Amino acid sequence: MRLGLYNAIFHDRPLGDALAVIAGNGLTGIELNTGGFLPPVHVPDIDAILVDDAARDAFLAQFDGTGVSIAGLNCNGNPLHPDPAIGPAHAEDVRRSIRLAARLGQDRVVTMSGLPAGEPGGTRPNWIVNAWNSAALDVLEHQWSVAVPFWQEIDALAREHGVKVALELHPQNLVFNPATIRELVSRGGLTNVGVELDASHLFWQQMDPVAVVRDLGPLVFHAAAKDVRINPHAAINGVLDNSFRRLSPGEARTNLGGDEWANEWPKPSAWDFVALGKGHDTAYWSRFLEALHEVDPEMWVNIEHEDTELGREDGVAAAARVLLAADAEREGAAV
Repeated sequence: MRLGLYNAIFHDRPLGDALAVIAGNGLTGIELNTGGFLPPVHVPDIDAILVDDAARDAFLAQFDGTGVSIAGLNCNGNPLHPDPAIGPAHAEDVRRSIRLAARLGQDRVVTMSGLPAGEPGGTRPNWIVNAWNSAALDVLEHQWSVAVPFWQEIDALAREHGVKVALELHPQNLVFNPATIRELVSRGGLTNVGVELDASHLFWQQMDPVAVVRDLGPLVFHAAAKDVRINPHAAINGVLDNSFRRLSPGEARTNLGGDEWANEWPKPSAWDFVALGKGHDTAYWSRFLEALHEVDPEMWVNIEHEDTELGREDGVAAAARVLLAADAEREGAAV
């Protein structure tokens, strides 16, 4: 397998410094953020790269001799958001990332399916968690009518540029599990849209990422290595706990587009994102990598660090040790 890191955790430093830390931890790829929820900190000249060969070559030259190559582009956001300050901007980031990938010799763009409003004229995204009543199915039918034409357009653009678009199976999106990615692909007749298999969002939904990989097979285009720890409080409030706190403008907070902001995590939490090994052991991650290897031996598997108990460098190093050990265990078992 090819093992790398999603770069958002190192947006606090120049690209060259991030590459040095990645290489120092034995990883060989960097997945670059190119818009969506986060600004493209390490690719500030996207517009120039798209039209100017000299700008493109200067950007790519930064990787020479580092031992680290580009491991896909990432523009996670909500391209179907009904707010005109958010949805269209995130949608354009997806289009631009596809064109940028082709310019950089890349063939993977990671994003999310997005989530529309629940009815025509709605102003807020509406995630149907459990469609037990007929009205909820009406909402979903409307949302598919919004999503399918958009993703047909993106699929055609990706096909034209030789790019595969990998949708993260992420709750708060229309596509968040195997059934919903198959629904989108089937309704749209899509050829170049599949899945980024981020194990973490499957863990907290009580899904088994290994089983999901084997269920989806060739629909898995790309992968993320992030762990989850289920905490004792899950026995009280369950994994769908909504005890988030709204952060005030005076507190450090992350903008998600327009006037939307990330909230403070529930305390105590039912579950947390943690570095690899703190939720599932090396043997599990070895089985995860083996399942991905069966789909595509050249697939990139990139660490995403969101463990708030560990610093940036410490968290990446801890995750890298587990991922490298898991891959060595996988290779040893294959001999």
